[in-house]
Amino acid sequence: MKTSDDNISFSKGGVPPTSKEISVLKDDCNKKHIIIVGFGMVGFAFLEKMLVDDTAGEYRLTIIGDEPHLAYNRVGLTEYFEHQDFDKLLLAPHSFYDQKNADTCEYRVNQKVTKIEKEHKYIETSNAKRYHYDYLVLATGSYAVLPIDLFPRSQSNEFCDLKSCRKLGCFVYRTIDDLNAMISFSETIRSTIKKPVLKRAVIVGGGLLGLEAAKALLDMECYDEVTIVHRSKWLLSQQLDEKGGNLLTERIAEMGVKLRTDTTINKLQYDHCTSSFEVQYNNGDVEICQLLCYTIGIKPQDILARSSGLKVAKKGGIEVDNFMKTSNRYIYAIGECASWNNQTFGLIAPGVMMADILSFNLIQAKYHSERQFTKPDIGTRLKLMGVNVASFGDYFADKNGPSRLPKGYKIKKVKSLVYDDPIEANYTKLLLSYDGKYLLGGILVGDTTQFTKLASITKSGKPLEKPASTFIIGQSNSENNDVDDLPDDTQVCSCHNVTKGKLIEKIKSGTCNSLGELKSCTKAGTACGGCEPTIKVILDTEMKKMGKNISKALCIHYKESRQDLFSLIMVKRYKSFKEVMSHLGVDPCALGCEICKPTIASILATLFNRHILETNLHGLQDTNDKYLGNIQRNGTYSIVPRMSAGEVTPEKLVAIGEIARKYDLYTKITGAQRVDLFGASKSDLPKIWEELGKYGFESGQAYGKSLRNVKSCVGSTWCRYGIGDSVGLALRLEERYKGIRSPHKMKGGVSGCVRDCAEFHSKDFGLCAVQNGFNLYVGGNGGMKPAHAQLLKADVPPDQVIPLLDRYLMFYFRTADRLQRTARWLENLDGGIEYLREVVVYDKLGIAMELEKQMNQLVSQYFDEWAAAVDSYKYSNIFKQFVNTDKAQETVEIIRDRGQRRPVDWPEYEVTKEVFKDTKWSSLSWVKVCQSKELPNSEAGSSANVLISDTQIAVYRLNGKLFASQNMCGHKRAFVLSQGILSMDGNKNTYISCPLHKKNYIIDKASDKAGSCTNDASQSVALFDVMESNGEVFVKLPPIEELDKVLGTSRWKVRKQESESNGSIATYKNIDEAFNIKVPIRKPIPSVGCSGGPELDW
Repeated sequence: MKTSDDNISFSKGGVPPTSKEISVLKDDCNKKHIIIVGFGMVGFAFLEKMLVDDTAGEYRLTIIGDEPHLAYNRVGLTEYFEHQDFDKLLLAPHSFYDQKNADTCEYRVNQKVTKIEKEHKYIETSNAKRYHYDYLVLATGSYAVLPIDLFPRSQSNEFCDLKSCRKLGCFVYRTIDDLNAMISFSETIRSTIKKPVLKRAVIVGGGLLGLEAAKALLDMECYDEVTIVHRSKWLLSQQLDEKGGNLLTERIAEMGVKLRTDTTINKLQYDHCTSSFEVQYNNGDVEICQLLCYTIGIKPQDILARSSGLKVAKKGGIEVDNFMKTSNRYIYAIGECASWNNQTFGLIAPGVMMADILSFNLIQAKYHSERQFTKPDIGTRLKLMGVNVASFGDYFADKNGPSRLPKGYKIKKVKSLVYDDPIEANYTKLLLSYDGKYLLGGILVGDTTQFTKLASITKSGKPLEKPASTFIIGQSNSENNDVDDLPDDTQVCSCHNVTKGKLIEKIKSGTCNSLGELKSCTKAGTACGGCEPTIKVILDTEMKKMGKNISKALCIHYKESRQDLFSLIMVKRYKSFKEVMSHLGVDPCALGCEICKPTIASILATLFNRHILETNLHGLQDTNDKYLGNIQRNGTYSIVPRMSAGEVTPEKLVAIGEIARKYDLYTKITGAQRVDLFGASKSDLPKIWEELGKYGFESGQAYGKSLRNVKSCVGSTWCRYGIGDSVGLALRLEERYKGIRSPHKMKGGVSGCVRDCAEFHSKDFGLCAVQNGFNLYVGGNGGMKPAHAQLLKADVPPDQVIPLLDRYLMFYFRTADRLQRTARWLENLDGGIEYLREVVVYDKLGIAMELEKQMNQLVSQYFDEWAAAVDSYKYSNIFKQFVNTDKAQETVEIIRDRGQRRPVDWPEYEVTKEVFKDTKWSSLSWVKVCQSKELPNSEAGSSANVLISDTQIAVYRLNGKLFASQNMCGHKRAFVLSQGILSMDGNKNTYISCPLHKKNYIIDKASDKAGSCTNDASQSVALFDVMESNGEVFVKLPPIEELDKVLGTSRWKVRKQESESNGSIATYKNIDEAFNIKVPIRKPIPSVGCSGGPELDW
């Protein structure tokens, strides 16, 4: 797909401006030209359907958008606040556009269509370009409503527009630009407004977008208080009735959001001196806030249609018939801009349905009768701030009367069947015909596992085969139940209108054999993601029917899952990787890979807790464990001493500050209530930890798959609201479980009351102090896919907390999959929280005492890894940058940012990729690089880094054989390959896995793929012959000048000038100048010394 007729292709990081465009584009070939105006989700859905279904090549497509972005997932905007990676929102990867033929499909971005000339069938854009069409499809979407009349007028007595409102701190929640502006503004608030001024954000509108905005602003941790103002008496009032809405409202309030329901804003006043709004409510209350976010609704974007003389509805929207045709026979409208029967739809699902119908009619109607649009089911299944919510069918039939009844059915009264459980926070309401034979709709809050089944029954319009009460009395928490009984026309994904039958078709044809393939192929589960569990059940069920096992093998070297391997190693007492492989491996002589090595290492550490730097264990360790520190993008490491429960003495704070000054380390407080020291060279790690140890600091194990921290508020120790001693309990829990290796990292939290300042709801285990002890929650998670922790047991006496946690954690250690957090483990556990409660609390399996005993054994084996490392490995070459010299090299230029050292930003543009594996040298000769003892012949393999002139060479030993390659991974020009995991694939090729981004390079020169990267064809490495003689290792290298010219660090080092124009410093400099922000800057300090202290210079 091309962006212009000049054959300019798409480049990552943005859409380059077209150097030259012709003013009129008209195809003289026989293909009919369809122009799509609107590059949003619905416009892109139509484009995709046309590209797939137009097998005869009848149409040429051009899609035009006024945003400067490719099509992205607006439903996933809230996740953007967490990862802030726009590429993760794209509806199709960049390769999708690059691979399309310009004769078939083109796109334009950052071009607004300003005119439709219906008579001559062309459009004009904001940059004065003209494009002819045969058919025009308007998918212009909608815009967010903003009550401009409430805002202060400009000097010319004009109302503010959206951009000027942003400068004041008022936003809407609609586009990626809205979010970026909100993030930037909030970061400014974070750095400029200090205590005692209260930082407050107010969201106006308590619907879906309002709750998502509240979640995003809470997670940013910029504001002391987040308030939702909603004109109805309960949240989500367009989808839930009063009881369901009140339950949701209570749950949201428990998360720390201040709620003002049944409230509107009467007046806004903006104070330029304090950069804040005075919000006056209809009840007389007044609040001061720095940020306002309006989510009060949307209006169809129909201005272009109005100005072009197309018919528009009185309430807004482009009038369309059942075939999506407007008042002009050659122009169609789909999505939120279209008004069908005087109704517009603000959800993705009806828009995709319209796109599907239109594409079918344009391609297939000549062979078939045209499809017609009918009233869509606007029910939804959502997860809002950790609370599951769903509505389906005619869910307000008891309030508004049924909108449709079975044919011939005359009684318009309805009956409702309600299940209300305030203890477990579950609410189910089923709306039935008066005789109870037909399910008309319903509302679910909390437990939504039956949504797919209930929605399918409602949509079918068939009489119930069993009493409706069985859906409530006999309801199960398993998504697996009855999915196999659903008919093939059951809509599984409402966002993309994907049925169960379509999913089964793709599975049976062999097109899709995994969840990822099924989602990618059908688009099911790629918008809101709520249907993904159902999709997985369908996949697993169909694969079993076809006789295909769903493989749970750990990797190519083991048929068993991580869970089975744990049990076998525990029972058989295997204590080394070689022993495990010889007894349990597919090939007893295999050498393992980057998947099984760290997994087995973790299991061995959990069971036996030997020091991971031991010779036969060191080569098994993944990226961070290998050197007991978190590797950073410039190859240096961060250091995180343990501060249990966030408690630290003034003496220790002074000590850590002095050590950070001495080694000139970048310091930052983490979200785990600890101090992180960045930029430590590998060779300095033992020295820094030795000094920290003298002040009583232990390893915080921020590098390990283990307990990170147990967060706490101050609890009853200081807080006037505190019910329990949260610090005291959190400290004891962290001290008990520290150092234990687990399937993935773990985090805990203890709050002294329900206000939850320690955020226990988002932790792997969390406790909340109540009058009768502590409520124990498990399976929470923040991160990319947040999960709300579930109540395991209420009112646990303080002395019973540890036994219950021992059982829970040990059961998790035994049964979880590789790299599986407790949230995903609990989601996949048969029976879910109920089953876990039976095992842990009520000892259903009779293993409670065994679990407690095993945990006691594990905690008794604890030792401080860094204290032991300092004692045993302080003078080891393990921590040297180069084993053949004490010289140090900097591979990324270091700069001062606000007075602290940090590496320059990686350049955003792609560096020209060299094919290092094909490098031709003029001559080669043997060069001694190190002693053989630097590469011990361990069962897991060993590696070292040597410096030859200006070039870094990595040397490796695996199974007695030596290998050598460049040390630089070209992906990010990171000199780290010697720190990766040595592995062997199914074809016996030896490869090294880059520790930063897991690029796998074949380093065996005898392989036909020598030097290639197996998971990125654009990358490769140069390889060299290597041998050893008389206790010394030799590498066959070209002349030094030639070697340095190709691989020298000076050539590939990342430098300031590569990123200074588009890096974060330049970006923030512009913000500082625009908003007159004075950032505190640390004054220069002596390179070594521990007295005095730098002041802040404003």
